[in-house]
Amino acid sequence: MVFEPRDVDALALSGDPEELAVALSEVRPRVARLVALRLDLRLRGRLDPSDVLQESFLDVHTRIDAWRTRRDMPFFLWVRFLVGQKLAELHRRHLGAAARDPRREVVGALGRTPEASSETLAGALVAGGLSPSGVAIRAEQEAQLAAALERLRPIDREVLALRHFEGLSNAEVAAALELDAATASKRYLRALGRLQAAVEGRAVE
Repeated sequence: MVFEPRDVDALALSGDPEELAVALSEVRPRVARLVALRLDLRLRGRLDPSDVLQESFLDVHTRIDAWRTRRDMPFFLWVRFLVGQKLAELHRRHLGAAARDPRREVVGALGRTPEASSETLAGALVAGGLSPSGVAIRAEQEAQLAAALERLRPIDREVLALRHFEGLSNAEVAAALELDAATASKRYLRALGRLQAAVEGRAVE
């Protein structure tokens, strides 16, 4: 049986382990995109993204009762929060002192999540065919796009990562970054404009 996304919270709340498994299967493709985007490049080949998800889902089973009691965020965003925590933990565990600077982690209402690198985000945007305001982005422009992304403010890169790669809705982005929906929408439009300016070599405001 196929469930619509709006049923995921009800499935997770039911208390039935089989329905929780269905809820996790529903959100798995979305949180898998988080891992693909934010897993440190130095760990590619050393860590299997499916293992990251497996460890995170074990945390879900351990902590599900606390979520059911609080209900302070939708199930998907809560699972995403746990996956982000797991990634940050694995970065510290495997990279030690070489782990990414904590300042390169995104802090918001849903905790601390590793920031997507400009290189990884550029590859994702090129693959996805992002063309802000009609700017054609081709595969050979990936290095240029990465440089342009690096010129953006971290919050702008994060909004683009959340909307275009992870596929979060505007409301979900707002919740993740502790913004109201109107502000999240404005930040997204500004981020697209700044990316276009950076790609074209104009000054980024």
